[in-house]
Amino acid sequence: MTTPRRDFLSWLGATSTFAAAGLPVLPTHHATPIDSLVPISDKWDMTWCDRVTGKVRAVFDSPHLDEGSGMFRAQLWRDQHIEVYGAPLGDISAVLVIRHEAIPLVMNDTYWQRFDLGKELKLKDQNDKKWTKVNPVGVLQPGTPEKYTKYNIAEFIKSGGIVLACNLAFGEIVAKFMKEDKLSKDDARKRAIEHLIPGVILQPSGGFAVLRAQQAGCHYLFAS
Repeated sequence: MTTPRRDFLSWLGATSTFAAAGLPVLPTHHATPIDSLVPISDKWDMTWCDRVTGKVRAVFDSPHLDEGSGMFRAQLWRDQHIEVYGAPLGDISAVLVIRHEAIPLVMNDTYWQRFDLGKELKLKDQNDKKWTKVNPVGVLQPGTPEKYTKYNIAEFIKSGGIVLACNLAFGEIVAKFMKEDKLSKDDARKRAIEHLIPGVILQPSGGFAVLRAQQAGCHYLFAS
């Protein structure tokens, strides 16, 4: 029987095999009052914490590329909660943390084209014929079936989802620009940030982001 997730990945042109078994869900401790944790500088944007206000809250930990399955799980959870309980979207806080080898998923299509990531990461296009030239879950792509139009990072953010990215893993993106464009680390970082999908928020690390979301009351799901 075809599951919605496999159907979605099949449409994207996924080539990997995924386990059907459920992924582990870790317990969430009592939430720490958000206003009790105050940043001592503005180096990192922590204002996203103020938006974790839903009656139901979850953080989706996505360290693996998996053709964007972390993005899929986060949006699917919101859709299913609305379907089962009829809850308004505003009652649902979803935080997606993209880290480790999944970090290319927060980069725009220009970046994917520039470094030919489809070929490097062995990801085929929607027709499963050529290496993709675009981020498979970055923005809404032409020809996307209606039922999947919300299943991309740009639309997820637009509808209130929070997407956090690991700054440690982002260093690999910076390194690409340093090498290819012969830039200093600071200039390469500025250029890399220009290619971030709008609305994605860099955090000191993916682990920090996941744990901070849990402190804000989010239940945890290993999403890829």
